[in-house]
Amino acid sequence: MKHPLYRVTEFKRIGPFELTVRFDDDTEQRIDFHPVLHGELYSPLRDAAVFAQVVIDPEVHTLVWPNGADFDPTTLHDWSDVGPRMIEMAQRWADREEPAHP
Repeated sequence: MKHPLYRVTEFKRIGPFELTVRFDDDTEQRIDFHPVLHGELYSPLRDAAVFAQVVIDPEVHTLVWPNGADFDPTTLHDWSDVGPRMIEMAQRWADREEPAHP
């Protein structure tokens, strides 16, 4: 089974952590990233100023941030299907980030 390949062609910020992302097949996803910004790599992006540094990597054609965070372009393309699972996984990371209470 082939894994479809998509390229991010452009994006527009529509909120502090929300982007409209356009792909090379002329489709687009509106994604609120805030619920998935947990874990070692993605937590720094919870700072709106850091999140705003997003660019399209010209080599791999996906969204990237200066700290090395990125998302597979197919994941972004299929966000309406995979987003809920991504949020679920991120919540587990968030639960580990919270300090234990005695």
